[in-house]
Amino acid sequence: MTETRYIMAFESSADETSVAIVKNGVEIISLATATQIKSHQRFGGIVPEVASRHHIEQVTILADAALADAKLTYQDLTAIGVTQGPGLVGALLIGVTAAKTIAWAHNLPLVPVLHMAGHISAANFVAPIQYPALALMVSGGHTELVLMPKEYEYVIIGDTRDDAAGESYDKVGRTMGLQYPAGKILDEMAHRGQPSYNLPRALMNDDAYDFSFSGLKSAVINLMHNADQRGETIDHDNLAASFQAAVVEVLVTKTARALDNYPVKSFIVAGGVAANRGLRDALTEMLTKRPQINFLPVPIKLAGDNAAMIGAAADIAYRHGQRGDWTLNANPALEFDYQEL
Repeated sequence: MTETRYIMAFESSADETSVAIVKNGVEIISLATATQIKSHQRFGGIVPEVASRHHIEQVTILADAALADAKLTYQDLTAIGVTQGPGLVGALLIGVTAAKTIAWAHNLPLVPVLHMAGHISAANFVAPIQYPALALMVSGGHTELVLMPKEYEYVIIGDTRDDAAGESYDKVGRTMGLQYPAGKILDEMAHRGQPSYNLPRALMNDDAYDFSFSGLKSAVINLMHNADQRGETIDHDNLAASFQAAVVEVLVTKTARALDNYPVKSFIVAGGVAANRGLRDALTEMLTKRPQINFLPVPIKLAGDNAAMIGAAADIAYRHGQRGDWTLNANPALEFDYQEL
């Protein structure tokens, strides 16, 4: 008889406080999330101290809500999962401390989770990941191609050398005067405009799988500043379309090359930028030419930071024997291994 596992998971790496209960790593029993976007919008980005204070206010309230929504008690739980890193150290500490406290109080195993593994593992809510697998991880802080030869084995084969894709969206959006976070707004603008501006696509033809978006971001910002100095008008929708076309082309080209060089059964796109319609459409079209690969785009509602994805990753880690003890600490620099294969 198959064991039923209920894992309560905590996510507090940035500006979302989230607690979830996940069954067997594939079913969300409850998910309670408090967003801080409005608190950070006036600053144009996340303020670490503000984020930490909000996490303190919300974490126990959300833990109670997740249990109540699931109609479970702590005695029904199998383990406690928590994001250990990467992220803002103060924010991470709130989730780690809450998870350790609950695990200790109720004599439950503690399972530390790497944040990006959570984003990728959320694909299991769509369908089971088949291995070997490849994931394109795109968020505000990370742009990576992650090869998974088997379950619970993660190897970065491509990484950003400077700005992540999501970071570039926010910086370009700020220059356009858009409200933080700018990714969704730029995506909407891109669908209204035409890619009429010639913008760079760094490293696209490089044999490696690394990314670089700093030059693209700078090109957009310089174009806007130069036009402003000359008194010229920039069509923001067309510029957004041009910017997004450059980002998407690089991401899809690198991903296609990796899929052709590493035979995999599943391909996952995950992270906050995975909600971008332009990227999803381009990846879907690219995957139609590779029908042997099972395409698992993480659901849009789970693309951003949330505890359900941490619960999915914690279930995998729990089954592979990963445990934390009472000395577990936040690790803001925690990363997958990088390897050139």
